[in-house]
Amino acid sequence: MSTLSVVVPVYRAEQTLPELHRQLVPALEALVDDFEVIYVEDCGGDHSWALIADFAAADPRVRGIRLNRNFGQHNALLCGIRAAQYDLVVTMDDDLQHPVEEIPKLLAALTEEVDVVYGFPERERHGVLRRLASQLTKLALASAMGAETARHVSAFRLFRTQLREGFRNYRSPSVSIDVLLTWATTRFAIVRVAHRPRTAGASGYTLGALMRHAVNLMTGFSTLPLQVASFIGFAFVLVGFVTMGYVLVNYLLHGSAVPGFAFLASIVTIFSGAQLFALGIFGEYLARMHFRSMDRPAYVVREMASAGPERLGVRLEAPVRS
Repeated sequence: MSTLSVVVPVYRAEQTLPELHRQLVPALEALVDDFEVIYVEDCGGDHSWALIADFAAADPRVRGIRLNRNFGQHNALLCGIRAAQYDLVVTMDDDLQHPVEEIPKLLAALTEEVDVVYGFPERERHGVLRRLASQLTKLALASAMGAETARHVSAFRLFRTQLREGFRNYRSPSVSIDVLLTWATTRFAIVRVAHRPRTAGASGYTLGALMRHAVNLMTGFSTLPLQVASFIGFAFVLVGFVTMGYVLVNYLLHGSAVPGFAFLASIVTIFSGAQLFALGIFGEYLARMHFRSMDRPAYVVREMASAGPERLGVRLEAPVRS
């Protein structure tokens, strides 16, 4: 039997966290020889940290990590993954939408030929706008991960802990766990799992947040926008040649150029728009380089909670003492 670290990013989950913990611990006890549960509280401002501290005080297999401010779900996951001590890591949400009884399906799919298993929902419990934004995010992931894998990414995932060596030194504030996993392996698998409806609280991933995440993925982990800008530039060069040819032919045949200020203004506007679009993409990449040159951390730990002894070899950013 394997040993398992379960990493749960927590954000404003005081209503669902007690039930998740009540279900998770007995399920893991029956499933693996040894395990740990790592709750990473992403500074949500509610009473989630007090609950996590109570869980950790009562059970040495539970650890809590509290971030110093809200860094985002993937940043919290990166923190928890770096703190994991066992052979395998499972990541899951804090809202009870990922059933703990589906973890055996992930374990069964982790064969010798597979390093990462995604639990893809049989039926997603999201609204229309949220689904559209999720599809946009997966489209952004496709250029970095491969189209087939990106279509089935999920926050419910199982992977070998050794894969974190592929992103040991990653420090950028823009984090995508799914892309980082591709830095260490190309061996992915997908299994269908149940997906429960949300019973309390609201998702932290609004439409706007997902759109921003998609833009971060495209400009932070992919050259697709640069390729799009090049394609647009090439297309408008062709348009320019066609337009110039049309004007020349009209002049030769009829002795006059194409009349009208509107025609000229539209051509100038189109070309100017294409140039500004390309400049905007280049500026986005330059901004990414600028922020990475600042060496901003992906997260900062405020405090930790654990009933057991402190474990060595865990890579965390330096805690901030209050």
